[in-house]
Amino acid sequence: MPDTKKSSLAAKLKPFIAPFRVDGTQRFHLKAHRANEKGGLDKDKGEQIIEANRKRLNDFQEMLYAQDRWSLLLIFQGMDAAGKDTAIKSVFDGVNPQGCEVYSFKTPTSHELDHDFMWRAATSLPQRGRIGIFNRSYYEDVLVVRVHPEILAKQKIPSVLVTRKVWRERFEDIAAFERYLARNGTVVLKFFLNVSKEEQRQRFLDRLEDPSKNWKFSMADVSERALWDRYQAAYQDAIAHTATPAAPWHIVPADHKWFARVVIGSTIVAALEKLNLHFPKTDKDSLKEFKQVRLALEQEGKKRTRLRKPAGKVVEAAAARAAKAAVKA
Repeated sequence: MPDTKKSSLAAKLKPFIAPFRVDGTQRFHLKAHRANEKGGLDKDKGEQIIEANRKRLNDFQEMLYAQDRWSLLLIFQGMDAAGKDTAIKSVFDGVNPQGCEVYSFKTPTSHELDHDFMWRAATSLPQRGRIGIFNRSYYEDVLVVRVHPEILAKQKIPSVLVTRKVWRERFEDIAAFERYLARNGTVVLKFFLNVSKEEQRQRFLDRLEDPSKNWKFSMADVSERALWDRYQAAYQDAIAHTATPAAPWHIVPADHKWFARVVIGSTIVAALEKLNLHFPKTDKDSLKEFKQVRLALEQEGKKRTRLRKPAGKVVEAAAARAAKAAVKA
């Protein structure tokens, strides 16, 4: 008999996952994905789904941690002001922080540049039972580095290896790496927060006008915005070559932050549900030991109760004598 609870959950979340999933089985065109999609929802309904997904995610995370078999790697990519930070904060609100680790990959250090381009990400992979969140990732090396080829020279790769095929070779390396992770129990989910150029402009203006958001703005953001078309082309190529059933991309409409969180939360919850997570079952020998421990603890409690009773009577008698003395006085 099918589990109606699970099937109903999968059916309920599918409209917020399937339209945005890219797994390499069909030809991909980034321009075909609308950044302002709302999935037929209004914001109030969206917030209800977000809250429900938080509770589901919290439950699944506890079982993931207790079972200690699977791990989950979430990769977030997007243009500046796409909402990666706030999406991560919102989706994981209320989840036990001990079971999650967030890594933000900035400009590589000299030490990191002395290793291959995926080394620093490989050292930050989640342990079994945990959720690893990459805020940007090794994909920067086929995105930012591709848009700014001068960065490639700083990576100290032997010049004979830097050919026209370098980007295709990196796509192959990434796909192989993610396939390896999947074969070893790491579920890989990738999210491209697809924000429109106009929405990015509005968010930059908000950062400039709101003193509490000034710190988020950098002049580098403006120079990178001027390269918008080159970045879109780089994302198109990277997603098309690295989307696989083992490590799918999700092109998240990001103009409406609340809907982006609906898509991200639903995708994560649905993926965890498929793992058939459960709390570890206790073997018979352990159950016998637990029974003995329970009896011992109950007996200990009874002894303490008996010891407390006489003391209580003494206190009551003392209080009575004190009351009589006060009356006589």
